[in-house]
Amino acid sequence: MLDLADELNRWMTQGRTFAVATVVATNGSAPRQPGAALAVDSDGTAIGSVSGGCVEGAVYELCQEALETGRPVLERFGYSDEDAFAVGLTCGGIIDIVITPVRASAPGTAAGSGPAGTAVDSNAETLAAALAAAASGEAAAVARIIDGPDDLLGRALLVRPDGSHTGSLGGHPALDRTAVEHTRALLDAGRTTTVEIGADGSRCGQPVVLLVESSVPAPRMIVFGAIDFASALVRVGKFLGYHVTVCDARPVFATRTRFPDADEIVVDWPHRYLDSQELDPRAVLCVLTHDAKFDIPLLERALKLPVAYVGAMGSRRTHLDRQQRLRDAGLTELELNRLRSPIGLDLGARTPEETALSIAAEIVANRRGGTGAPLTGAHTPIHHETPRTVGRIGEVA
Repeated sequence: MLDLADELNRWMTQGRTFAVATVVATNGSAPRQPGAALAVDSDGTAIGSVSGGCVEGAVYELCQEALETGRPVLERFGYSDEDAFAVGLTCGGIIDIVITPVRASAPGTAAGSGPAGTAVDSNAETLAAALAAAASGEAAAVARIIDGPDDLLGRALLVRPDGSHTGSLGGHPALDRTAVEHTRALLDAGRTTTVEIGADGSRCGQPVVLLVESSVPAPRMIVFGAIDFASALVRVGKFLGYHVTVCDARPVFATRTRFPDADEIVVDWPHRYLDSQELDPRAVLCVLTHDAKFDIPLLERALKLPVAYVGAMGSRRTHLDRQQRLRDAGLTELELNRLRSPIGLDLGARTPEETALSIAAEIVANRRGGTGAPLTGAHTPIHHETPRTVGRIGEVA
């Protein structure tokens, strides 16, 4: 649901009633991961996707039914060898989808003030707060009961990084406390997944399954070196959902005119700027300066940071020289092995745009555990199993 936070937040503020279908679990080859969502409003407008097209029609109808009944429903879709024309995933996977109706309040009225009697009505304010937080780029997680006692289905709880929360799951008070603990831990890790806990808040008793969706700020991409290749990489980085910063010590090159798509443009020595930043493990650092006086002090620091990716542009000869300089500076072989250089995958790239695609492909393969090899003739999984993070970017791991 938080995948669609920007649009759904607008729907909430406009008082539009809608149903949202969210992928809660997958098995085998599935096109979308937990957290992917499709929403349908009372006028029939649809946004998002849960399967890339395989079961969208059936899910759309279920959303319309949920709007009529006001009750959440959990549905499983898979491929049937006996009836290849039945609704299912032709890729052979299985997905579980929860459909939750959300009765938004009319503009100017309190959330949840509409017709009472269902769990989703009492959740309107909680869900509105969750969507507003995600749409504004705040870190927050929402836990929804997707399996358990009928009177608890659809209940939601919004949890923030400091442990404060909005809403209630409606069961024993211990259930809220336990749910907050699990949800906060998943938010800290930036993960979207399901959690099973006891209905009384313990690991025993009647189980309750929660879907926890974490929304975190966009991951950082820092591009060092304000060159033409950097301009193309900025555009690709934005397309992938990164918060992109361009850093260069030369003010004549690091300009808004040259990099209109960048979120930030910094004129500073690369290593000095890096020293001033607090980066999380999702950050990617692309060193395109191709100049030892910039590269070496920058990479000395970058390769010691717990970031997702460090890549540096240059020929193989430049790479060998760079490695020796970094060894002389005291870096270990383990640290040096983290460096992706020459940067990017072998696509035969020539132009700045092709090179940016090559770099982006390597970043995605590194993030998802891909090999970078052609899928044609390969026996590796198409969709790799990785923890999922929901944010304004849609998905990062």
